[in-house]
Amino acid sequence: MKHSSIFRRLAFSLVLASPLLAAEQPWIPLFNGTNLDGWTPKISGHALDENYANTFRVEDGILKVSYDGYEKFDSQFGHLFTNFAYSRYVLRMEYRFDGKTAPGAPGYVNLNSGVMVHSQPPQSMVDKQGFPASLEFQFLADEGKGKRSTGNLCTPGTHVEMDGKLITQHIVESAAPTFPADEWIKMEIEVRGNDEIIHRINGLEVLRYQKPQLDPECNLAPVKDMLAAGIPRMLSSGHIALQAEGQPVWFRKIELKSLELP
Repeated sequence: MKHSSIFRRLAFSLVLASPLLAAEQPWIPLFNGTNLDGWTPKISGHALDENYANTFRVEDGILKVSYDGYEKFDSQFGHLFTNFAYSRYVLRMEYRFDGKTAPGAPGYVNLNSGVMVHSQPPQSMVDKQGFPASLEFQFLADEGKGKRSTGNLCTPGTHVEMDGKLITQHIVESAAPTFPADEWIKMEIEVRGNDEIIHRINGLEVLRYQKPQLDPECNLAPVKDMLAAGIPRMLSSGHIALQAEGQPVWFRKIELKSLELP
């Protein structure tokens, strides 16, 4: 099936949220602590839903990204996607890093991971696409080389606005401190459709921005094909995806609270 057909068929999934409507807006676990039910892996160079080398695994109630089955990283960037798209919600989880990067992984992925929001569906990614068009809440840890704040924004295939100004740089630094790699960090991201997104670390706001949108000039993702298929440039919803870009990392307590009105 041509990707243009996939984009057309999935266009509405990026503008409609999953029906999580509740007056009290309870926290809903996205990870059951036992298996990967509710999630779909897509690793560059591999088929959709192929969890190559058991990259994503569950051990002792923790969702882990591991590379002990890789002989060489070979640009096999991966993401673990929620099966549903979401629009207005708060997502929270805890993360920590573990071990060394995969053999042959680029140096910048050292103690580096993240979670993507407003992401394109995994079904629409081309075979060797490394990163989905999305907004990344970046996780970083101390390398012993000075300040390295976590909670930054990375923008593969996207732009945002801050105080009415279009921001086109790929990384926007947060106000968060630098943390050691072996410490569990609490992250929270508040996503309000196309209006505003807020990053929090250990309960404190560290970054906010508005009007997330696709970058029509991007070469990291097939954004031009997505726009041609009718996906809106202004992003109001999308999938959530945990990142596997060469650094082992652990995730736990992954929960979502809907902000949709009943």
